[in-house]
Amino acid sequence: MMAAGPQMRASDDDRDRVASVLREHYAQGRLTVEEFDERLEQLYASRTYGELATLTSDLPDVDLRTMQEVAPRPPAKEETEKGRLLAMWTPWALAVSINWGIWFAIGLGDDFDFPYPWPLWVMGPWGAILLVATVLMKFGDGRKP
Repeated sequence: MMAAGPQMRASDDDRDRVASVLREHYAQGRLTVEEFDERLEQLYASRTYGELATLTSDLPDVDLRTMQEVAPRPPAKEETEKGRLLAMWTPWALAVSINWGIWFAIGLGDDFDFPYPWPLWVMGPWGAILLVATVLMKFGDGRKP
């Protein structure tokens, strides 16, 4: 395989790698917001390795030919577990809140003669299922619900 010269066409993956380098240098404070935006605009208009190299020529430790492809960082276990728990419990909390609000409004409208607490039938079984799923997720054998 030939080494890529400055006149060789760059691919979308090459542009993505340079974009990740620019983001890293921006995060480290080497580029201002205006410089970063300007370079990104130029980056996606670039066609060759030479044009890409000029965007990073004043930044330390950048060699486009030896740059590794940047793999996305997988989310930490805690982040995914927290997201799953939130996704499970949020609809339950919303439905329970709405049902109790309706129950309370009916009771207020009936001169404080509150009816049978029927929202318990919504929150009880659904909440019990969610509780079991949460316990299994936290302390189970690693399988996710």
